[in-house]
Amino acid sequence: MEKNIYPLTFEPMFRDYLWGGRNLVTKLGRSLPEGVVAESWEISGHPSSPTIVDRGPLTGNTLPRVLDLLGADLVGTRSQSMLDRGKFPLLVKLLDANKPLSVQVHPDDKYAANHEYGELGKTEMWYIIYAEPGSKLIYGLKPGVTPDSFRHNLKQGTLETCLHELPVLAGDAIFIPSGSVHAIMDGLIIAEIQQNSDATYRVYDWNRLGPDGKARELHVDKALEVINFDQVEPGPSQPELITEQAGYRQEFITRCPYFNVERFTVEAGPHAIEGHCDGRTFEIWGVMTGQMTVTWAGEPLPVRAVHFCLLPAKLGEFTMQVEGPATLLRTYVPA
Repeated sequence: MEKNIYPLTFEPMFRDYLWGGRNLVTKLGRSLPEGVVAESWEISGHPSSPTIVDRGPLTGNTLPRVLDLLGADLVGTRSQSMLDRGKFPLLVKLLDANKPLSVQVHPDDKYAANHEYGELGKTEMWYIIYAEPGSKLIYGLKPGVTPDSFRHNLKQGTLETCLHELPVLAGDAIFIPSGSVHAIMDGLIIAEIQQNSDATYRVYDWNRLGPDGKARELHVDKALEVINFDQVEPGPSQPELITEQAGYRQEFITRCPYFNVERFTVEAGPHAIEGHCDGRTFEIWGVMTGQMTVTWAGEPLPVRAVHFCLLPAKLGEFTMQVEGPATLLRTYVPA
Protein backbone atom coordinates (compact mmCIF):
# COMPACT_ATOMS: atom_id res chain seq x y z
CA MET A 1 0.00 0.00 0.00
CA GLU A 2 1.14 3.55 -0.72
CA LYS A 3 2.82 5.02 2.37
CA ASN A 4 0.52 8.08 2.29
CA ILE A 5 -2.63 5.97 2.60
CA TYR A 6 -3.23 5.50 6.31
CA PRO A 7 -5.73 6.65 8.99
CA LEU A 8 -5.33 10.42 9.36
CA THR A 9 -5.66 12.57 12.47
CA PHE A 10 -5.30 16.34 12.63
CA GLU A 11 -4.38 19.27 14.81
CA PRO A 12 -7.66 21.13 15.41
CA MET A 13 -8.15 24.79 14.54
CA PHE A 14 -9.90 27.01 17.08
CA ARG A 15 -12.43 29.85 16.76
CA ASP A 16 -13.06 32.29 19.63
CA TYR A 17 -16.57 33.65 18.99
CA LEU A 18 -18.17 35.52 21.89
CA TRP A 19 -20.55 32.66 22.77
CA GLY A 20 -17.78 30.15 23.55
CA GLY A 21 -16.20 29.13 26.83
CA ARG A 22 -13.90 26.50 28.36
CA ASN A 23 -16.20 23.48 28.43
CA LEU A 24 -14.14 21.56 25.89
CA VAL A 25 -11.51 21.49 28.65
CA THR A 26 -13.68 21.08 31.74
CA LYS A 27 -16.22 18.63 30.29
CA LEU A 28 -14.23 16.81 27.56
CA GLY A 29 -10.66 17.10 28.81
CA ARG A 30 -9.39 18.63 25.57
CA SER A 31 -6.21 20.70 25.36
CA LEU A 32 -6.97 24.28 24.32
CA PRO A 33 -5.17 27.60 24.07
CA GLU A 34 -5.93 30.21 26.72
CA GLY A 35 -9.12 32.24 26.50
CA VAL A 36 -12.54 31.65 25.01
CA VAL A 37 -12.88 28.80 22.52
CA ALA A 38 -16.22 28.49 20.75
CA GLU A 39 -15.39 26.00 17.99
CA SER A 40 -12.74 23.37 17.46
CA TRP A 41 -12.51 22.51 13.77
CA GLU A 42 -11.48 18.86 13.93
CA ILE A 43 -11.31 17.88 10.25
CA SER A 44 -11.38 20.84 7.89
CA GLY A 45 -10.40 21.54 4.31
CA HIS A 46 -11.99 24.99 4.39
CA PRO A 47 -9.50 27.68 3.33
CA SER A 48 -10.26 29.83 6.38
CA SER A 49 -9.14 27.15 8.87
CA PRO A 50 -7.57 24.05 7.29
CA THR A 51 -6.50 21.37 9.75
CA ILE A 52 -2.98 19.90 9.65
CA VAL A 53 -2.06 16.22 9.74
CA ASP A 54 -0.38 15.43 13.07
CA ARG A 55 1.10 11.93 12.54
CA GLY A 56 2.64 9.68 9.91
CA PRO A 57 4.29 10.48 6.56
CA LEU A 58 1.89 13.35 5.82
CA THR A 59 2.59 15.20 9.10
CA GLY A 60 2.57 18.97 8.60
CA ASN A 61 0.37 18.96 5.49
CA THR A 62 -2.98 20.69 5.48
CA LEU A 63 -6.05 18.70 4.45
CA PRO A 64 -6.31 20.66 1.15
CA ARG A 65 -2.69 19.72 0.42
CA VAL A 66 -3.43 16.07 1.21
CA LEU A 67 -6.35 16.28 -1.23
CA ASP A 68 -3.98 17.60 -3.89
CA LEU A 69 -1.55 14.75 -3.25
CA LEU A 70 -4.01 11.85 -3.03
CA GLY A 71 -7.04 12.96 -5.05
CA ALA A 72 -9.62 10.21 -5.46
CA ASP A 73 -7.53 7.89 -3.28
CA LEU A 74 -8.48 10.19 -0.39
CA VAL A 75 -12.12 11.09 -1.10
CA GLY A 76 -13.30 8.30 -3.40
CA THR A 77 -15.22 8.12 -6.65
CA ARG A 78 -18.50 9.28 -5.08
CA SER A 79 -16.91 12.69 -4.45
CA GLN A 80 -15.62 13.27 -7.98
CA SER A 81 -17.62 16.50 -8.36
CA MET A 82 -16.02 17.90 -5.21
CA LEU A 83 -12.60 16.70 -6.33
CA ASP A 84 -13.12 18.57 -9.59
CA ARG A 85 -13.67 21.72 -7.51
CA GLY A 86 -10.61 21.03 -5.39
CA LYS A 87 -12.66 20.82 -2.20
CA PHE A 88 -12.76 18.21 0.54
CA PRO A 89 -16.49 17.42 0.87
CA LEU A 90 -17.15 17.69 4.61
CA LEU A 91 -16.17 19.60 7.74
CA VAL A 92 -16.28 18.33 11.34
CA LYS A 93 -16.41 20.63 14.38
CA LEU A 94 -16.93 20.63 18.13
CA LEU A 95 -18.99 23.54 19.47
CA ASP A 96 -19.05 24.85 23.04
CA ALA A 97 -22.23 26.89 23.41
CA ASN A 98 -21.53 28.64 26.68
CA LYS A 99 -23.98 31.35 25.55
CA PRO A 100 -26.67 31.26 22.84
CA LEU A 101 -25.54 31.46 19.23
CA SER A 102 -27.26 33.85 16.86
CA VAL A 103 -30.47 32.84 15.10
CA GLN A 104 -29.29 31.97 11.60
CA VAL A 105 -29.91 30.08 8.38
CA HIS A 106 -27.67 28.58 5.70
CA PRO A 107 -28.17 28.68 1.91
CA ASP A 108 -28.28 25.69 -0.41
CA ASP A 109 -25.65 25.03 -3.07
CA LYS A 110 -27.46 26.91 -5.84
CA TYR A 111 -28.02 30.07 -3.82
CA ALA A 112 -24.47 30.01 -2.41
CA ALA A 113 -22.99 29.60 -5.89
CA ASN A 114 -24.84 32.71 -7.07
CA HIS A 115 -24.27 34.88 -3.99
CA GLU A 116 -21.22 33.65 -2.06
CA TYR A 117 -18.41 33.65 -4.64
CA GLY A 118 -18.03 29.91 -5.09
CA GLU A 119 -18.79 28.89 -1.50
CA LEU A 120 -20.87 25.74 -1.06
CA GLY A 121 -24.25 25.63 0.57
CA LYS A 122 -24.45 24.29 4.08
CA THR A 123 -26.44 21.30 5.24
CA GLU A 124 -25.34 19.99 8.62
CA MET A 125 -26.20 17.68 11.49
CA TRP A 126 -25.63 18.03 15.22
CA TYR A 127 -24.88 15.28 17.70
CA ILE A 128 -25.46 16.38 21.29
CA ILE A 129 -22.45 15.32 23.35
CA TYR A 130 -23.34 17.18 26.55
CA ALA A 131 -26.50 18.99 27.61
CA GLU A 132 -27.16 20.79 30.87
CA PRO A 133 -30.63 20.16 32.37
CA GLY A 134 -33.28 22.12 30.48
CA SER A 135 -31.13 22.63 27.39
CA LYS A 136 -32.85 23.53 24.13
CA LEU A 137 -32.32 24.57 20.54
CA ILE A 138 -34.07 26.92 18.17
CA TYR A 139 -35.06 24.65 15.29
CA GLY A 140 -37.59 25.66 12.65
CA LEU A 141 -40.64 27.88 12.99
CA LYS A 142 -43.94 27.95 14.81
CA PRO A 143 -47.16 27.34 12.82
CA GLY A 144 -48.41 30.21 10.69
CA VAL A 145 -45.14 32.12 10.33
CA THR A 146 -44.79 33.81 6.93
CA PRO A 147 -42.01 35.93 5.43
CA ASP A 148 -44.04 39.06 6.23
CA SER A 149 -44.76 38.09 9.83
CA PHE A 150 -41.14 37.01 10.31
CA ARG A 151 -39.83 40.38 9.09
CA HIS A 152 -42.45 42.29 11.11
CA ASN A 153 -41.58 40.51 14.37
CA LEU A 154 -37.90 40.97 13.67
CA LYS A 155 -38.39 44.74 13.35
CA GLN A 156 -40.52 44.82 16.49
CA GLY A 157 -37.96 42.90 18.52
CA THR A 158 -40.34 39.98 19.05
CA LEU A 159 -38.79 37.37 16.77
CA GLU A 160 -38.87 34.79 19.59
CA THR A 161 -42.63 34.47 19.01
CA CYS A 162 -41.88 32.96 15.58
CA LEU A 163 -39.22 30.46 16.65
CA HIS A 164 -39.73 26.82 17.58
CA GLU A 165 -37.89 25.70 20.73
CA LEU A 166 -36.78 22.05 20.92
CA PRO A 167 -35.62 20.51 24.23
CA VAL A 168 -32.60 18.22 23.73
CA LEU A 169 -30.61 15.62 25.65
CA ALA A 170 -27.16 14.11 25.24
CA GLY A 171 -27.30 11.53 22.46
CA ASP A 172 -29.89 13.38 20.37
CA ALA A 173 -29.16 13.93 16.67
CA ILE A 174 -30.59 16.93 14.84
CA PHE A 175 -30.57 17.24 11.03
CA ILE A 176 -30.27 20.84 9.81
CA PRO A 177 -30.85 21.00 6.04
CA SER A 178 -30.10 24.28 4.28
CA GLY A 179 -32.96 26.72 4.80
CA SER A 180 -33.53 25.74 8.44
CA VAL A 181 -33.88 28.58 10.93
CA HIS A 182 -31.81 27.51 13.92
CA ALA A 183 -29.77 28.53 16.94
CA ILE A 184 -27.79 26.54 19.47
CA MET A 185 -28.64 27.75 22.95
CA ASP A 186 -26.42 27.78 26.03
CA GLY A 187 -25.38 24.72 28.01
CA LEU A 188 -24.56 22.45 25.06
CA ILE A 189 -21.50 20.75 23.59
CA ILE A 190 -22.16 19.55 20.07
CA ALA A 191 -20.36 17.64 17.35
CA GLU A 192 -21.25 19.17 14.00
CA ILE A 193 -20.88 17.34 10.68
CA GLN A 194 -21.54 19.52 7.64
CA GLN A 195 -20.79 20.42 4.09
CA ASN A 196 -17.43 22.13 3.68
CA SER A 197 -18.84 25.63 3.87
CA ASP A 198 -18.89 28.68 6.13
CA ALA A 199 -21.92 30.36 4.48
CA THR A 200 -24.10 31.68 7.31
CA TYR A 201 -26.82 34.34 7.34
CA ARG A 202 -27.29 35.81 10.80
CA VAL A 203 -30.90 36.89 11.39
CA TYR A 204 -31.03 37.87 15.06
CA ASP A 205 -28.33 38.14 17.72
CA TRP A 206 -30.30 38.67 20.94
CA ASN A 207 -29.54 42.43 20.85
CA ARG A 208 -26.00 41.89 22.13
CA LEU A 209 -22.80 43.64 21.18
CA GLY A 210 -19.63 42.14 19.80
CA PRO A 211 -16.14 42.51 21.33
CA ASP A 212 -15.78 45.86 19.57
CA GLY A 213 -18.87 47.23 21.33
CA LYS A 214 -20.92 47.20 18.14
CA ALA A 215 -23.80 44.97 17.07
CA ARG A 216 -22.70 42.10 14.85
CA GLU A 217 -23.70 42.24 11.19
CA LEU A 218 -27.07 40.73 10.24
CA HIS A 219 -28.01 39.32 6.82
CA VAL A 220 -31.78 39.60 6.92
CA ASP A 221 -32.53 40.03 3.22
CA LYS A 222 -30.46 37.02 2.16
CA ALA A 223 -31.89 34.98 5.03
CA LEU A 224 -35.47 35.69 3.99
CA GLU A 225 -34.65 34.48 0.48
CA VAL A 226 -33.45 31.06 1.70
CA ILE A 227 -35.56 30.28 4.82
CA ASN A 228 -37.80 27.23 4.48
CA PHE A 229 -41.08 28.55 5.90
CA ASP A 230 -42.63 25.09 5.57
CA GLN A 231 -40.32 23.72 8.26
CA VAL A 232 -42.76 23.91 11.17
CA GLU A 233 -41.91 22.49 14.61
CA PRO A 234 -39.46 19.78 13.46
CA GLY A 235 -38.09 17.28 15.97
CA PRO A 236 -34.87 15.36 16.47
CA SER A 237 -33.83 12.65 14.03
CA GLN A 238 -35.40 9.26 14.62
CA PRO A 239 -32.71 6.55 14.48
CA GLU A 240 -33.16 3.83 11.83
CA LEU A 241 -31.96 0.44 13.00
CA ILE A 242 -29.39 -1.28 10.77
CA THR A 243 -28.43 -4.21 12.97
CA GLU A 244 -28.67 -5.21 16.61
CA GLN A 245 -27.11 -7.95 18.69
CA ALA A 246 -26.69 -8.52 22.40
CA GLY A 247 -25.00 -5.36 23.69
CA TYR A 248 -24.48 -3.83 20.23
CA ARG A 249 -26.54 -1.57 17.99
CA GLN A 250 -25.86 0.07 14.62
CA GLU A 251 -28.29 2.70 13.31
CA PHE A 252 -28.59 5.60 10.90
CA ILE A 253 -28.99 8.94 12.65
CA THR A 254 -28.71 11.08 9.50
CA ARG A 255 -29.16 10.33 5.82
CA CYS A 256 -28.92 13.02 3.14
CA PRO A 257 -27.30 13.49 -0.30
CA TYR A 258 -24.13 14.95 1.23
CA PHE A 259 -23.40 12.50 4.03
CA ASN A 260 -24.74 9.58 6.01
CA VAL A 261 -24.03 9.30 9.72
CA GLU A 262 -24.30 6.00 11.57
CA ARG A 263 -24.10 5.50 15.33
CA PHE A 264 -22.58 2.39 16.88
CA THR A 265 -23.45 1.74 20.51
CA VAL A 266 -21.36 -0.91 22.25
CA GLU A 267 -22.56 -1.69 25.76
CA ALA A 268 -19.57 -3.83 26.69
CA GLY A 269 -16.40 -5.03 25.02
CA PRO A 270 -14.52 -6.49 23.50
CA HIS A 271 -16.24 -5.95 20.16
CA ALA A 272 -14.89 -5.69 16.60
CA ILE A 273 -16.56 -3.56 13.91
CA GLU A 274 -15.25 -4.51 10.49
CA GLY A 275 -15.17 -2.19 7.48
CA HIS A 276 -13.68 -1.74 4.03
CA CYS A 277 -12.71 1.49 2.28
CA ASP A 278 -12.89 0.19 -1.28
CA GLY A 279 -12.26 3.40 -3.21
CA ARG A 280 -15.83 4.72 -3.31
CA THR A 281 -15.80 6.98 -0.26
CA PHE A 282 -13.64 8.10 2.64
CA GLU A 283 -14.96 7.52 6.16
CA ILE A 284 -14.77 9.75 9.23
CA TRP A 285 -15.02 7.97 12.57
CA GLY A 286 -15.62 9.85 15.80
CA VAL A 287 -15.51 8.50 19.34
CA MET A 288 -18.23 10.15 21.43
CA THR A 289 -17.75 7.99 24.52
CA GLY A 290 -15.20 5.32 25.37
CA GLN A 291 -12.36 4.55 22.98
CA MET A 292 -11.46 2.43 19.96
CA THR A 293 -8.40 1.23 18.09
CA VAL A 294 -8.27 1.29 14.29
CA THR A 295 -6.53 -1.86 13.10
CA TRP A 296 -5.62 -2.13 9.42
CA ALA A 297 -2.65 -3.20 7.28
CA GLY A 298 -0.33 -0.77 9.08
CA GLU A 299 0.27 0.43 12.63
CA PRO A 300 -2.87 0.41 14.83
CA LEU A 301 -4.30 3.81 15.77
CA PRO A 302 -5.91 4.34 19.20
CA VAL A 303 -8.68 6.98 19.24
CA ARG A 304 -10.30 8.19 22.47
CA ALA A 305 -13.32 10.35 23.22
CA VAL A 306 -13.94 12.99 21.91
CA HIS A 307 -11.72 12.69 18.81
CA PHE A 308 -12.02 11.90 15.10
CA CYS A 309 -10.01 10.14 12.42
CA LEU A 310 -10.24 10.17 8.63
CA LEU A 311 -9.92 6.91 6.69
CA PRO A 312 -8.88 7.47 3.04
CA ALA A 313 -11.11 5.89 0.42
CA LYS A 314 -8.30 3.54 -0.66
CA LEU A 315 -7.38 2.36 2.84
CA GLY A 316 -8.78 -1.14 2.30
CA GLU A 317 -10.00 -3.41 5.09
CA PHE A 318 -10.01 -2.19 8.69
CA THR A 319 -11.47 -3.08 12.07
CA MET A 320 -12.58 -0.86 14.94
CA GLN A 321 -11.59 -2.69 18.10
CA VAL A 322 -13.66 -1.63 21.11
CA GLU A 323 -12.59 -2.93 24.54
CA GLY A 324 -15.35 -1.42 26.67
CA PRO A 325 -18.57 0.59 26.47
CA ALA A 326 -18.40 3.12 23.64
CA THR A 327 -20.44 5.27 21.28
CA LEU A 328 -18.99 5.79 17.81
CA LEU A 329 -20.10 7.85 14.80
CA ARG A 330 -19.29 6.82 11.24
CA THR A 331 -19.71 9.38 8.43
CA TYR A 332 -19.37 8.77 4.71
CA VAL A 333 -20.61 10.00 1.32
CA PRO A 334 -23.62 7.96 0.12
CA ALA A 335 -24.04 6.52 -3.36
